[in-house]
Amino acid sequence: MTALRYERYVALGDSQTEGVGDGDDAGGLRGWADRLAERLALTSPGLGYANLAVRGRQAGPIRAEQLAPALELRPDLATVVAGMNDLIRPGFDADEVAGHLEAMFAALTAAGARVATLTFPDVSRITPLARPLAPRVTVLNARIRAAAGRHGVLVAETHGHPVVTDPRLWSADRLHASPLGHQRIADAIAHALSLPGADGSWAEPLPPVPAPGRLRATAAELRWAVAFLGPWAGRRLRGRSSGDHRTAKRPRLLPVDR
Repeated sequence: MTALRYERYVALGDSQTEGVGDGDDAGGLRGWADRLAERLALTSPGLGYANLAVRGRQAGPIRAEQLAPALELRPDLATVVAGMNDLIRPGFDADEVAGHLEAMFAALTAAGARVATLTFPDVSRITPLARPLAPRVTVLNARIRAAAGRHGVLVAETHGHPVVTDPRLWSADRLHASPLGHQRIADAIAHALSLPGADGSWAEPLPPVPAPGRLRATAAELRWAVAFLGPWAGRRLRGRSSGDHRTAKRPRLLPVDR
């Protein structure tokens, strides 16, 4: 079967799609969407790629700020990943988040784009302090699947695979994927898109490593809370976001540098 070729790929989302955790602001961020674009370019020479994602954005602002510019770029492929920043806030409303996602799915597919998204991992398996969020993840994933099904959106089912909560796939802040994690996300979406050479190997577990002892694990939790949870909570209390005053890193369709 001849592989589909794409001319214009546009990524919408938050920090994961922007690439936080894969590189840095000084040297440049890569991220799963960049990695996916590089793979797409292998079978779609001349591919134009735009990344409209901005860290810290919730689903509503992503819809308000990124959907119209995305449609103006006339993508034949789009990825929409949003909702985690909503999920970790006290006022989380799964129906509201899903409504924003579905509106983006509907508009992009109606404009002729092939659209892909993903489900979220069980964050309680990444850090014990996130256990109260586990039911929210289950509910939001169900809403994502339902909305995607109504609009023919492809879903990379990352939820439920033990490897997606392996600490080696996450950066030190436990909020963003590590370079290896970003690669696994790119591979999962490539598989959902049935790209040449893509398969289910992205979900295979990593080689086992010894589990840390209880004291070491407790110390690690305390260090994480001081280094990352505290500053995050402080920004919330001040009404600040990591994305304040930031704009998309790649707002125009540009050739992919492989």
